[in-house]
Amino acid sequence: MEYPIWQLTTLAGGFWIALIAVVHVYVAHFAVGGGLFLVLTEHKARREHSPIMLAYVKKHTRFFLLLSMVFGGLTGVGIWFSIALSSPQATSTLIHSFVFGWATEWVCFLGEIVALLVYYYAFDRMKPRDHLLVGWLYFVFAWLSLFFVTGIIDFMLAPGKWLETRNFWHGFFNPVFWPSVLFRTFMACIFAGLFAFITATRIKDDTTRLTVVRCCSLWTVLPFIGVILSGWWYVASFPEYAYQMVVFKIQKLGLFVPGFLVLGGVIMLGGLFMAIRMPATIKRPTALVLLAIGLGYMGCFEFSREAARKPYLINGYMYSNSILPAAVDDLNTVGVLSVAKWTSVDKVTPENEMQAGQELFQLQCASCHSIGGPMNDILPLTEKFSVFGLDSQLNGQGKLVRYMPPFVGTPQERKALATYVINGLHQGNPHLNDGPAQKPAQLATEVPDKVNDEYVLLAWNNLGMHCISDSDPYWILLPPANDIHAQLIRRGDSPEVVTEGVELAYEVEPGFENPAGHVRFWEFAQSLFGLDAPLPVNVGVSGNRVAGVMKPSADGSGFEATLVPVVPYADDGSFNPYPLFTITARDRETGEILATTRCVAPTSTEMGCKNCHGGTWRVAGVAGFTDATSADILAVHDRINKTTLLKDALKGKPRLCQSCHKDPVLGAKGKEGVISFPAAIHGWHANYLTNRDETACFRCHPAKNTGATGCLRGVHAGIGLTCISCHGTLEDHALSLLKYEDQRGIKSASRLMADLQPRVVDSKEAINPRNPWLGEPDCLNCHVDFEPPASRDVSGFNAWTSGAAELFRVRTDDMGVRCQACHGSTHANYPATNIYGRDRDNIPPLQYQGNALPIGANRQCGVCHTESMEDMDGHHYGMASTFRNMSLMKTP
Repeated sequence: MEYPIWQLTTLAGGFWIALIAVVHVYVAHFAVGGGLFLVLTEHKARREHSPIMLAYVKKHTRFFLLLSMVFGGLTGVGIWFSIALSSPQATSTLIHSFVFGWATEWVCFLGEIVALLVYYYAFDRMKPRDHLLVGWLYFVFAWLSLFFVTGIIDFMLAPGKWLETRNFWHGFFNPVFWPSVLFRTFMACIFAGLFAFITATRIKDDTTRLTVVRCCSLWTVLPFIGVILSGWWYVASFPEYAYQMVVFKIQKLGLFVPGFLVLGGVIMLGGLFMAIRMPATIKRPTALVLLAIGLGYMGCFEFSREAARKPYLINGYMYSNSILPAAVDDLNTVGVLSVAKWTSVDKVTPENEMQAGQELFQLQCASCHSIGGPMNDILPLTEKFSVFGLDSQLNGQGKLVRYMPPFVGTPQERKALATYVINGLHQGNPHLNDGPAQKPAQLATEVPDKVNDEYVLLAWNNLGMHCISDSDPYWILLPPANDIHAQLIRRGDSPEVVTEGVELAYEVEPGFENPAGHVRFWEFAQSLFGLDAPLPVNVGVSGNRVAGVMKPSADGSGFEATLVPVVPYADDGSFNPYPLFTITARDRETGEILATTRCVAPTSTEMGCKNCHGGTWRVAGVAGFTDATSADILAVHDRINKTTLLKDALKGKPRLCQSCHKDPVLGAKGKEGVISFPAAIHGWHANYLTNRDETACFRCHPAKNTGATGCLRGVHAGIGLTCISCHGTLEDHALSLLKYEDQRGIKSASRLMADLQPRVVDSKEAINPRNPWLGEPDCLNCHVDFEPPASRDVSGFNAWTSGAAELFRVRTDDMGVRCQACHGSTHANYPATNIYGRDRDNIPPLQYQGNALPIGANRQCGVCHTESMEDMDGHHYGMASTFRNMSLMKTP
């Protein structure tokens, strides 16, 4: 924030630092180990009175001087130049915190220069004893340089107590200092042998060449024992997050850690290979190859070490984009642009949004990401996103996946950055940007005539909307499976619910008879559900088809057809999430039709996964999962959780989410220790969709009225209530589910809760845990004693049903009539307004009482009762008083 920005695009992302630093550090380690190699080899030559070997040492000294002092010195200056431009804040911190350390190291470096110059230019003029002493002095100075630089460099990985004390010695002798010094010393010895191969293979005398080359081989092989032992100590001393990253989350570091391990083994084998007697024409190119492998070995180590401290430049003190964690809260309030001293704009406006986004990219992203370049190219990483998707990604960045720092700034700045990347760098992703769906055709509502005045047949779907994912080749969260319920009531002075002597049949409307023609579920059902045999086409997992006979309901109160495999796709290629079913009641003995009615079986695939996971809508431009969306979801799951779901799916073995995650809606027990599916999916995404209203719900659920489904369509929506009126904001909703999992002892729940703050209540402690699908908002939270709410300023959040018996979809009145039979389905309570036809959900009340009010409302007792009723005992609220929301009955 205090320094100018070195604006880079293609060669950003630390490219210059990486390029210069890896080469310099490779040579610098050679400068340490090579010094020891020189003096020990000179000892050997003088002890064995070998003038040829002594001449080799002198020639190698010249090579050593030019490479380590001249080339190494230039690359060292290059490092300072590049880090000062790309990370001036971190460079300033290192200089100001370790002035004494740097000064000491520069004194040692001066000692190296003087000793090496004397060692080379006085090679034949000094007494052997004095010359060897100068060689030893060089090595001591070189090793001390490594000693002091290691303390400062590894401070960035593990500052230790320095974070509290700011004490020089606490920072220098940090937790990884001693293992790092040993580790680097052993690596320096290996590199000394690799570089020495280059000059040793040029010795003309075969015997001497073989002797020296074998000596070099020992330098490349024996120190590996020390590298392995000190390396393990080094990693074990890492801060907890860095240790977890290297040991357990190795896939996030790319190929660098495996590369380091593999190349180390190759170097050791190569050293053994060089010890074999063979012509110089083979040894020389082999030596060059091993030298190049050594550079890769050094590079893998440096990249692994750098990656291990992510998201920091200085662990716990400074993020990789030079922003201090201590300043984040203030910057989130006032904005980054208003504080940065070298930007062209100080706040985001509609006119400068793109320019502001570009400035923010340079401030917060360019230190790690290039634009179309070789280092962490931002383009392939963001090509799947819409502006909303990237904005959400930035919102959750650094919370659950911590190898990137959080976005810092205001929501307007976050949106500007997302807009710049998507609409600027990608020239927009119009197929991903979320706009209003095409207005659905208004379908005629055909209300059946009464067949027999003796019976009333009421039918409904129990959920109000059944969301399915037609991502069958990859995964599914729910199969095509809708539940239809019905109750047959015999009218009379004392009406009764008929459950015996009758047969209720159901049949989907024309155009929806062949669900297998529109989704691939039946190709993979056996794998998805672990069935013993393939599931017959168009047969649901309960054995029902889209037409058949209903069975008595589990509680004996009526009839049901469970898990009916209906899909929202008609044979004409259109999307219709409200297919109608005709329910017919017959006398079981005579076959006489007693009553007929119709109800919708709401089913939608308009789930917004593609908003963040890429891909497009699969059907009619409004709904469905493409392979791109489905595969990316698995790829993200695999990356975060170390699973192999995408690989398995590509082999023809897709998975049901609830095969691992517990979920009461399917009766799935899940795996021991794995968080429930509702808690996992809401808990994860809540971290990316914070501080939003019901629009956060709309991004995933097909509830918004500008979408293709509009499932929030009942009386509550009509009077202005939304998802958060009953479920709370997404943060509150997620916390209630996560607290239940936390009480079950699921460890991952606390991680998902850590960065979530409730918004409906004051604290996390005030959130009441709930078991999904069984602990739901209770109608009686607002309708106390079944009475109308005192006002519309009420909330159904945080008081849950205690079990299935209290659920609206299960509850009955004292007469055994289901609440939903008279009031309509959840989220579609009468009178409901359906965007596919105003009264498409209201057929039963229209059929029996001529309006879309709840059955019996406004004392319309005659629907079921043949005598006038003086009281409404047994039916609770909904019939005794005047229906208050008559405005909803008017035609828009």
